[in-house]
Amino acid sequence: MTNARVIKSDKRIFDCKIIETSQIVQATALGNLLKEDTIVVGDYVELEAQSDEWIIKSVEERRNEIFRMLRRESKKKVTAANCDCLVILNSSSKPAYKRGIVDRFLTRAHQWQVHPIVIFNKMDQYSGKDFDIKFEADRLKFLGVECFEISAIEPDYKPKYLSLGLEELKTTLKDKTALFVGQSGVGKSQTINAISGENIDLRTGAVGKVGKGAHTTTWSEIVHCKDFDLIDSPGIRQFSIDDIISEDLIELFPDVEEVATGCSFTNCGHEEKNKGCAFYSDNLSSTDQKLLITRLDAFKQLLEEISQIPDWQKKGSKF
Repeated sequence: MTNARVIKSDKRIFDCKIIETSQIVQATALGNLLKEDTIVVGDYVELEAQSDEWIIKSVEERRNEIFRMLRRESKKKVTAANCDCLVILNSSSKPAYKRGIVDRFLTRAHQWQVHPIVIFNKMDQYSGKDFDIKFEADRLKFLGVECFEISAIEPDYKPKYLSLGLEELKTTLKDKTALFVGQSGVGKSQTINAISGENIDLRTGAVGKVGKGAHTTTWSEIVHCKDFDLIDSPGIRQFSIDDIISEDLIELFPDVEEVATGCSFTNCGHEEKNKGCAFYSDNLSSTDQKLLITRLDAFKQLLEEISQIPDWQKKGSKF
């Protein structure tokens, strides 16, 4: 048997990278392995050579899955597997930084059990008028989220507000498999190129001049970016979380959930006027309270959003 990793899938044909030699081969699968989502990009598999073709004989247990629930079918749609980190990319301007997008993707990171990383790009344009980068980084400290300050178009830019910059980001992503997410215009391609030191064309999965090669991003795939691997998956480029059941959301806000357990009443609405609410306890410093309230507000906003769809329509969506 030969150990390999699936780097691209196209219906019944899978591009696999052999672990020992890094050779890329095409393989097919038989029987139950052809069922939907049984084999996805990122899976580690065992191959067997038969005549002039490779056959996938088995799939290793996954560390995690990138997925969303399909409401109408009441089933989980897996897009990719075995991702090391979810890189949440933001810009300091054009487009403006949006805290809500960070919290939305942090929710997915916890649901997918993938370590989140937050990048603030275009910091050469940062004025401090639109948002306080130090405050935004501090509010994530309860989650252990690393925040990086970079300017993708200026590789020599040194961080001025945070301790982590481009060089530290390169070290963090080295030998990792990363999934980049963020709103349009934040500089995804420029950031990936700055980290890898190569010109990665995400439209083709090729290294080199933009425009060369065939369009390949109709399907999920893994693109090798020198020192790290990138999962490029059109299927997860949406911000909706309306497949999550309302009662499950609190589990995806571990910092909020931890504090909420200290409330005097189980039905606490977590408002300042509520007696015994842990979020407004004297045990919290004013700074910690201010940071936690922003996360509580994010939880409430997302809860209101997903509550627009009755939970009975999301049957089977427990993560």
